[in-house]
Amino acid sequence: MSSPALPAFLLCSTLLVIKMYVVAIITGQVRLRKKAFANPEDALRHGGPQYCRSDPDVERCLRAHRNDMETIYPFLFLGFVYSFLGPNPFVAWMHFLVFLLGRVVHTVAYLGKLRAPIRSVTYTLAQLPCASMALQILWEAARHL
Repeated sequence: MSSPALPAFLLCSTLLVIKMYVVAIITGQVRLRKKAFANPEDALRHGGPQYCRSDPDVERCLRAHRNDMETIYPFLFLGFVYSFLGPNPFVAWMHFLVFLLGRVVHTVAYLGKLRAPIRSVTYTLAQLPCASMALQILWEAARHL
């Protein structure tokens, strides 16, 4: 099976997964810089038990990463299935690109502490193609019942 939309989906999906890895690496770097470790053994290795603590900047990174997992994982499923519905390749590319750009700007806004409502607008913008793909998948599935 092949789909003209699949290469665009694979490109955007791979970039999103790489972006998630980057957020995880940033989280680790912030933990080291702030000396704020979640596990006692890590705190001991980096100075002592007093460094087993939370930090607002580490928590911000963790929230950004959690938000990625809450949105990117569903996109991976929806985009993959949508790719095989035979969508117009340009329309599919726009769905994938809007989601990708929305998530990248959302992460920059979150980690960069940019003023509101940048983060919420980009979150919402990125959810629009997901809603569109979900509705098209449901419609197509219902047609074949």
